[in-house]
Amino acid sequence: MTESIGSPIFWGSFTLVVLFILALDLGVFNRKVHAIGMREALLWSIVWVILSSAFGIGVYWKFGAQKGLEFFAGYLIEYALSVDNIFVFILIFNYFAVPKELHHRVLFWGIVGALILRAVFILLGAALLSRFHWIMYVFGGFLVLTGIKILRGGDTEVHPEKNPVVRVFQRLIPLVSEYRGGKFFIRQDGKTYATALALVLVTVETTDVVFAVDSIPAIFAVSLDPFIVFTSNICAILGLRSMYFLLAAVMGRFIYLNVGLGIVLAFVGVKMLLTDLYKIPIGISLGVVAVVLLGSILISILRPPKPVPGVASILKTPLVESSPKED
Repeated sequence: MTESIGSPIFWGSFTLVVLFILALDLGVFNRKVHAIGMREALLWSIVWVILSSAFGIGVYWKFGAQKGLEFFAGYLIEYALSVDNIFVFILIFNYFAVPKELHHRVLFWGIVGALILRAVFILLGAALLSRFHWIMYVFGGFLVLTGIKILRGGDTEVHPEKNPVVRVFQRLIPLVSEYRGGKFFIRQDGKTYATALALVLVTVETTDVVFAVDSIPAIFAVSLDPFIVFTSNICAILGLRSMYFLLAAVMGRFIYLNVGLGIVLAFVGVKMLLTDLYKIPIGISLGVVAVVLLGSILISILRPPKPVPGVASILKTPLVESSPKED
C-alpha cells in the first residue's frame, strides 16, 4: 500500500532531515562566528535551491504532477515574499548596530523559531479551512488588499521600540546593552542577563510572525495540502539566510520587485476568491507567478528609476560595529 503524502512518515522524515541539515550548518560549516561574504552566500544559495528543487522533483515523481507543481508554486511565492523579509532584516540590524559577524547567528536561530511558528500557523490554517470553507474568502480578500497596499505603498519601515513583544521582553528580562560575542544570555554577578543579541532575535522572530500572516494564506491559494504548504514554506525559509547575504548589497537595484510582489499577492487572492466558481490550473498559477517576478526583476535591471534618497541611504549605510549606548 502506497503511503499518503500526509503520512506521519513523510512529516517526520522531512523534519528530521531539516534538523540534521541545520545541525550541520551551525555545528560544522558555521561553527566559527564570522562575517558571510558574497562568494559563500552565493554557494549556499545554490545549495539550498538545488536541495529544494530535488525535494520538489521527488514530490512530483512520488505523488504526481499536481502535487509537484503545487510545491514549486508555493516555494516560488514564499521565496519571492522573502525579499521583503530581507529588507526589514537590514533595517533591524542597522537599528541595533549588529556586528556583521553576528548576522548569521541571529538569522539561524530566527529560522529555527520560524520553523516552529510556521508549522503551528499552517496546521491551524488547514484545520480552519477544512471546517470553515468561508475562511478561504477571508484569506483571499486579505491578500488582494495586501497586494493593493503594496502597489500603492511607500517604503518599508520597522520600529522595534514600538514592538509590544520587545517592550515586554525589556521589562521582564534583565538586559545588558552590549553584545557578548554570539551569546544570547550571560551570567554576571550571580544573575542571568539577556544580551543585546537576544533582543535582536526577539525582534526578528516577531517580525517573521507578521510576514507569515501574508505568506501562508498566499501558499494556501495554490495548495490546500498541509504537507505541501509546510514543506514549500520551510524550503524557502531555509534559503533565506544565504539570500540575505547575497542580496543585501544589491537590494536597491530591484526597485520594481515590490510591484511584482503586489501583483502576485493580488493574483493569488483573486484565485482564492474564485475557488468555487473557477479553479485556475496550478500550471497557469505557477507560470503567472514566475513571469511576473522575473519581469519585475528584468525591468528593474533594464530601466532603473532615479534613486529614492530614503531607501538608498538605508541600503548604503554601513553597519556600525559598536555596542548600542545604554539608556
